[in-house]
Amino acid sequence: MEYDAKMRIGKPASGKPGLFITATDTGVGKTVATCAIAWALRQHHPHLRVAVCKPLASGCRHDREGLVSEDAEALAHFSDCRQPLDIINPIRFAPPLAPAAAAEKTGQDVAWSSLETSLRVLGDYGEVLLVEGVGGLLVPLAPKPHVEGKRQSYETVLDLAVALDYPVLVVARADLGTLNHTAMTVRLLREAGCRLAGLVVNGYVADPAATDDPSMAGNRLWLERLTGLKVLATLPRCPAAQVQPQKALLPPEILEAAATMDWLAVARPPR
Repeated sequence: MEYDAKMRIGKPASGKPGLFITATDTGVGKTVATCAIAWALRQHHPHLRVAVCKPLASGCRHDREGLVSEDAEALAHFSDCRQPLDIINPIRFAPPLAPAAAAEKTGQDVAWSSLETSLRVLGDYGEVLLVEGVGGLLVPLAPKPHVEGKRQSYETVLDLAVALDYPVLVVARADLGTLNHTAMTVRLLREAGCRLAGLVVNGYVADPAATDDPSMAGNRLWLERLTGLKVLATLPRCPAAQVQPQKALLPPEILEAAATMDWLAVARPPR
């Protein structure tokens, strides 16, 4: 696979700290992790302006203002980012599909220019920027220009991560199957030349008696062995009713687990 450096967006403001947060799949906990990290940044650095961006979102609800992403609302709340939701999340679709599929279904274009505008605004506003991807790395975002005689190819979340050039944080599940999915994700990022910040393990159960998954106890160690990356935070599994960032709800256990790391140091560009 070729990773096109000519993706139709420019890089955010150079020199400012930032993280691109992806995951091994959909529903792994990117939004939970990103919200918790934004909250932790504010705890460690009370005067820091934290900017957040969800470049593309699908499954958005129709509101008086138009399409609204619950993920963007959650990010805005936990970061206290004082920017409009259409800046935090510039590209939105109603169908709960991959962005390229949602765009095709609705007849919409993926407006990269609106993302460029958002990145400029957020780069001017914030002292650190957290960018949350959508799904896993190979989720299709938009068609690449058609080449005669070749099959249609698509810009993906991986292409977006390459274009933004922030350190990439990978959110992984804690349970059985995470080793394969995480190792593949990290390999793709390395092959594309991305800088890797580390791993966040989500949904961990510390008490062996509380889970019938014997892999849970050793997966954090094996994730580090297989990827060569550090697990920077381990977020505990909590009752689903308590983990609703779209309703501004995250339990203290998750927030405190994220706050064990100084994320500004992780997000700072190399000297």
